[in-house]
Amino acid sequence: MIIIDGQQSPLEVHHFENLEQIIEKVMEDKKMQSRVVTDVLVNNEAFSEIYPHQAEDMESSYINRVEIISVHTSEMAQSITRELYKVVSLMGKAGRQVADYFRQADDAQALELYGDLLEVNRDFMNMVGVLRNEFAADSSMDFEVSLNDLSNLFTEMIEIQENEDWILLADLLEYEYLPLVEKTKNIVAQLRESVKASVRQDRHG
Repeated sequence: MIIIDGQQSPLEVHHFENLEQIIEKVMEDKKMQSRVVTDVLVNNEAFSEIYPHQAEDMESSYINRVEIISVHTSEMAQSITRELYKVVSLMGKAGRQVADYFRQADDAQALELYGDLLEVNRDFMNMVGVLRNEFAADSSMDFEVSLNDLSNLFTEMIEIQENEDWILLADLLEYEYLPLVEKTKNIVAQLRESVKASVRQDRHG
């Protein structure tokens, strides 16, 4: 039995060799083109791949029931924009904390947190880029400028880090990075509105 978003599918498990084929077939359906799979349950147990194409190794002879749960891409984007707002607030807090640690000459603590901040910032930029292309391609020049400024600032900060000039790095974080993060909150708010508008359009379209 194959269940897709609560509805039993006419597809049958035994028509396929493995779980990967089942998922691929389900995703070929036109109705699934604008949806993202969030959960796959096999025999009522959550399945998630630990390595690529693990679903291919799960033979259909072991499967009695597959349930696939999906959400519309715009709904997924809405929950991501909510998370992004939290992330941006964390970026601000972490930036201030790193600057404080450097000023207190607590370099070990500062560098550990700074490494995390770089990673979060990179993920944030990637995610905002994806959402923007999908939902806010006509976004304002402010949007472009803020993201570019953030990107350029991080390049500059990495160079300063290589020179181990911690006080200059603390200054940059406090006087340039933190104001930029505040500005970026507006970008996330704009993105959230674009995504909401897209969701409304999908519902009425």
